[in-house]
Amino acid sequence: MRIFRTISALIIVLSVGLTGCLRTVKLVEKTQAPTTYLTAPLEVMEKKVSDRDEAIRTLNASVEVRATTGGGKEGKQTVYLTVKGYIFVRKPHDLRVLLQVPVLGSRAVDMVSNGDEFTLMYATPTKGTVWAQGKNTVTTPSANGLENLRPPVFFDSLLVPGVTAEDYVARTESTRIVRTDDGRKHIAIEEPDYDLTIAETTSKEGKILRTKRVVHINRIDMMPFQQDIYDDEGRVVTSASYENYQPYSGILFPSVITINRPRDEYSLRIKITKLTLNGQLDDDQFELKIPAGVTVKKMD
Repeated sequence: MRIFRTISALIIVLSVGLTGCLRTVKLVEKTQAPTTYLTAPLEVMEKKVSDRDEAIRTLNASVEVRATTGGGKEGKQTVYLTVKGYIFVRKPHDLRVLLQVPVLGSRAVDMVSNGDEFTLMYATPTKGTVWAQGKNTVTTPSANGLENLRPPVFFDSLLVPGVTAEDYVARTESTRIVRTDDGRKHIAIEEPDYDLTIAETTSKEGKILRTKRVVHINRIDMMPFQQDIYDDEGRVVTSASYENYQPYSGILFPSVITINRPRDEYSLRIKITKLTLNGQLDDDQFELKIPAGVTVKKMD
């Protein structure tokens, strides 16, 4: 009899709770599903990424760049003035990044790389012009995150590399919330996405894989919206996002690219104002001669 009364009391309590006396209703953002989205097998997606990479041989871009440094480690962030400049890319490995001093138009930063090494010149308010040279791979990380900014960060972020014959590829599905404005109200769309993981083997037996990159592809137009690049320890060292694709020379290319370096706590927002793909780029556009007699800083 006591057990019956206990069960009856429990049922009453649950009933009261379910009718609202013991619950709280909280409003959350309502999302919508897209009207249409695409599907594709892994093999098709892998080929699409590689074909898009192969279709771009050179890049000649006029850009506006805004740098942000700092974060949780420093407890503050510094946003720098937007500067104009140019970025030249010629596959397989040539790169030049030239940024100008606002208003004056003189060189603020000029960096050239041949794939293995780089030459850098940058202007400072206290030391004047500084010249530096080093390897493309950082061996001794600097406490100043911007000094760890090497050419491959630009190269791999601007152009999403294709899949090589040695790579292992896997695919997962996810969603992200994309907010749009139809002129009357903000709409949150729950967009389905594909995540393409590209890995390589780290052992002779081939049983241990290391993630190299994850390319996040939206299923509305099958274009990458983000690429995460990992180091040997499995940490994200670069996360590049791609926005506002536009047709340039018959190829869709993002007009806004944001390069985030979470471990170095800085980001670069690159807005493309003019772009020519697959145009002629000459050798002298990738030359940066160091003046005689200047001191050259070595960067490891």
